[in-house]
Amino acid sequence: MQLEEVVEICRDLSSEVREMVRPHLGEKAAREMQGRGASGDSTFAIDEVAEERVESRLEGIPELAYFSEDRGMVGTETARWVLVVDPIDGTRPAAAGFEACCVSIAASRYHPEENPQPTHGDVVYGLLQEIKNDAWFEAERGKGCRMVIDGERAEPCILPHDDISTLFWTLGFRGRPALPTALVLEELIDRSSVDGGIFDLGSATYCITRLLTGQLDAYVDVGDRMIREVPRVEEMFLRAGHGHVLNNSSYDLAAAGLIAREAGLAIGDAFGAPLDGYPLLASGRAGQLSCVAAVTPGLLRALVAEIDAGIGRMRAHYGW
Repeated sequence: MQLEEVVEICRDLSSEVREMVRPHLGEKAAREMQGRGASGDSTFAIDEVAEERVESRLEGIPELAYFSEDRGMVGTETARWVLVVDPIDGTRPAAAGFEACCVSIAASRYHPEENPQPTHGDVVYGLLQEIKNDAWFEAERGKGCRMVIDGERAEPCILPHDDISTLFWTLGFRGRPALPTALVLEELIDRSSVDGGIFDLGSATYCITRLLTGQLDAYVDVGDRMIREVPRVEEMFLRAGHGHVLNNSSYDLAAAGLIAREAGLAIGDAFGAPLDGYPLLASGRAGQLSCVAAVTPGLLRALVAEIDAGIGRMRAHYGW
């Protein structure tokens, strides 16, 4: 199977999931709990609709394995490609009927023996499609980013911005303990919330693509860095996550990371390092990562410096 065939399958799958999910946006029944997925996060009724569509669409294609939030790794020994799928990135906004929800699909070459553990650096194709609005973003490694808004081809509108006091940015907060997260981000929040703007939109993919539409300047998620650097905070994450550590995982960032880089954004983890070395198919803590995306490399460095100071502030507050 060639990449061109994989791309067509990804596009078809994304459209089918979108059409399946879209009628359920905002329905009260969409919020019903169905259990917990392989990630430990809540599975809502609207998630299950989407996951079932992915499962039915990809079964019977032995060359393709897939890895998703709720199903984990699914595939056979004959698979030579793996799709990293989040059928609804932004489940809670979708359940509420908001627009901050996307289908996210990334593709990597795969072999159960020769290449059983691909990383984010192995992703060769990424696709994000908004569920409520008519917009999609895709990239093939080394070939740039393509955007289509309301049926029309659009160019990325990346607006350079380096002033934190007037920053328009968004953060990842779901499942993160409120007080230690706020301590790490305190100065960023205080410096930008009046002359700039801070948002929690509930979808990493939607947030990162807002940097391509010119609506936002940065996306910041510090959760995984907090635990890696200060392991004692993990207990607070477990409490906030109802017994699970909930941070961004590969299915949240695999497609968005490639699209961001191909479009010219600065993106890395909350230490400022590239995302390429993170595992693509790991579940639970092993598959989690932090993320900072910014419209300029200088802004990314400034945000990481603020996070550095914030980690110290959190340590001092708790006496760690």
